[in-house]
This record gives sequence, structure tokens and C-alpha cells, in this order.
Amino acid sequence: MAAAAGRTGKSTMLDALLAFLPPDVERQTLTGVREDFGWLPEAASLGWRTRGDMLGTAGAAQGQPVDASNTYLVVPELSDHLPLYTWGEHARIAIRAASRGYGVGATIHADSLEEVLELLGDARWGVGLTADELSWLGVVLILRVVRNGGRRVVAAHWIRPLARDAGGHVQRLAPAVLAAWDPAADTFDEYWWGIAPQLAERAGRPSGAFEDEQARRAAYLAGLAAGGVTARDDVDAAIARFRALPTPAPAHG
Repeated sequence: MAAAAGRTGKSTMLDALLAFLPPDVERQTLTGVREDFGWLPEAASLGWRTRGDMLGTAGAAQGQPVDASNTYLVVPELSDHLPLYTWGEHARIAIRAASRGYGVGATIHADSLEEVLELLGDARWGVGLTADELSWLGVVLILRVVRNGGRRVVAAHWIRPLARDAGGHVQRLAPAVLAAWDPAADTFDEYWWGIAPQLAERAGRPSGAFEDEQARRAAYLAGLAAGGVTARDDVDAAIARFRALPTPAPAHG
């Protein structure tokens, strides 16, 4: 979730999206500069050095170990502005964790996909992820304050992870635009359907079921907006009710 200006709704949007996580998924919120990743079994292999490592002594793991199959890492903000935010080596480990199957949700101050990639990829800014590591960012939403003080998602991008062809050769695919807002018509031009199978694979679901669920969620959220249900607590409660509904039989064969 990226926006250049503060108070654009990054955290609120992230919270709303996280509300759709299945109830058995555990959230692990990073604690900024105090984070020690003692709960992350893969931390060392992802490049994390504990204080004990740096001092040449054995470091004791802190926290109950988590499992990539049911854990979503939440980063309130990728930034060095405050100690409770996540940056530098901590940010590198969090994003690298996506390559091991962890879900990762974060916000960052940036006005475009290109700026997100520059901030996280250029070592001068303190994180220094490689292009291959950045390919695990997944979906990047760009938010802006628009006329009359409104807040709007203006673009959605899909950073496609590394893939291999039939011969085992690494394929590096360019980011794809999922949707872009047309301010004149106040509508979205949608392109996500062209890579729906890739999105479904990343989500671990059959393509047809993925598209059915996307349509179901979109219709439900549109209904909330049309009904004036926009307050944070009301939306959270409504999404909880949605999660409790039985999943319809697939419309796709």
C-alpha cells in the first residue's frame, strides 16, 4: 500500500484487506527497530543476524515459532521515520520472507510503483533489495488524495515473482497493471483478468474459484458503499459477517 502524502488511508485500506484473511491465519506484526525475528524459523537463512551473532555469542530465539502456511506478516509502515516503523535490515528480512510462503502486508510513502521499487531497491535509501527479491512484493496499490479531499486507489500493480520455463530457465516478467483509475469517468479500467491464473496460483487457489471469490467480494463491498457503510468499525463488522457466510458452489466448471 503506497501513498506519497500522510493521512491518505494506507493503514485503513491495509486493515480492511487484512479483514478478509481466513480466521485460521495468524498475523505477526513487526515491532520496528526492536524486532528480533526470534519467531521466524527462516530468519537466519534470509540473512538475519541476531545480536548474539554480531557479538560472536549464541543468541536465544524469542517468541513462538510461526509457520509460513498460516502466517501473515504485517508491517505498519516501511520507513525510518520512527523507531516503531520497519526499515533497513528489518525490511529486507520481512520482504524476503514472502519468498518462503509468508503473506506480507505493508504500507510505504511513495507516489508510484517506480518510487516504491526505488526506495526498497536502491541501497542508498537503506534497504537495498535486489530486483529478484523485489519480485516478491506481489500486489502494490497506489493511493492519492484527489479533488475535494477525497482518497482514492488510483492504480493497482502486480509484481510478478520469478518463474521458470519448461527448460528450467529463470523468467523475469515485467510488472503488470491490474487496474487504473480514470478520473474523468470516475471508473476503473481493469486489466487483472489477463493474468487471473497467475494471481490464483500465488493465492494457492484454482483459477475459477479465485475469480468467483473476487466477484463475490467486489459485489459485497460495492453493496456496503452503496448503503453508506464506510466507517471503519462498521466495515470491519460487515466483513466479519461476510467471512461467516457459506462459500457458494463454484460457477466455473
